[in-house]
Amino acid sequence: MPASDAFSGAPRVALLVTCLVDMMRPSVAFAAAKLLENAGCAVEVPEQTCCGQPNYNSGDRAGAQALARQMISAMEGYDNVVVPSGSCAATVIKDYPQILADDPEWAGRARALADRTHEIVSFLTDVLGIEAVEARFPARATYHDSCSGLRSLGIKDQPRRLLASVEGLELAEMADAEVCCGFGGMFCVKYPDISNKMVGNKTGNIDGTGADLLLAGDLGCLMNMGGKLSREGRLVKARHVVEVLAGDTATPAIGET
Repeated sequence: MPASDAFSGAPRVALLVTCLVDMMRPSVAFAAAKLLENAGCAVEVPEQTCCGQPNYNSGDRAGAQALARQMISAMEGYDNVVVPSGSCAATVIKDYPQILADDPEWAGRARALADRTHEIVSFLTDVLGIEAVEARFPARATYHDSCSGLRSLGIKDQPRRLLASVEGLELAEMADAEVCCGFGGMFCVKYPDISNKMVGNKTGNIDGTGADLLLAGDLGCLMNMGGKLSREGRLVKARHVVEVLAGDTATPAIGET
């Protein structure tokens, strides 16, 4: 999606798509691009790899450093880098400067990228000052605060403010909205029984709201909760928050065919 002449002079924004979005839910990337272009940004998707979060969380520091260098090189030259994922954004913003702190060639470049990188809802509200979107999505929804977005980046009120402007959408808060869903990247692989108990508690709280739609800002969390909801036979469907903010009613919910 190269920038066109229509966006001459607009902020030049690189969309860091993320691996999960690329492989499992590309509609999230298209919705993110639509929101950014509606906000007046010139959006490009540079060639990119994994951000290195799985490597870093698993103790593979050398692998994480190699992927961080590739990502830094890909994202240089843009005014901002925007990510439809709190966890991947937090990796770039919080972890890259630490991962490469002892590398004199890359430390400054890592800090510079961190300073220009934002989770998408935070970018729209905190950087661009947007308080409303033009979208319609009739549903009763509940919102899960993903751990990385909430605890690392302070994302809490921003998605709720934008969701309040979506025509036809009613937001019902669940109990323990800030409690982890049990995904946690490698956590669900290392501790499957604990993870399953955590996501079971979460789906019970989701169902208790009477909502027919679950929203969050991290696809991994949504796949975890959406899968559990489906296995339990619950009727709540899962979507990424940007899909609703962009008014994407055509794409099936996560887990649907």
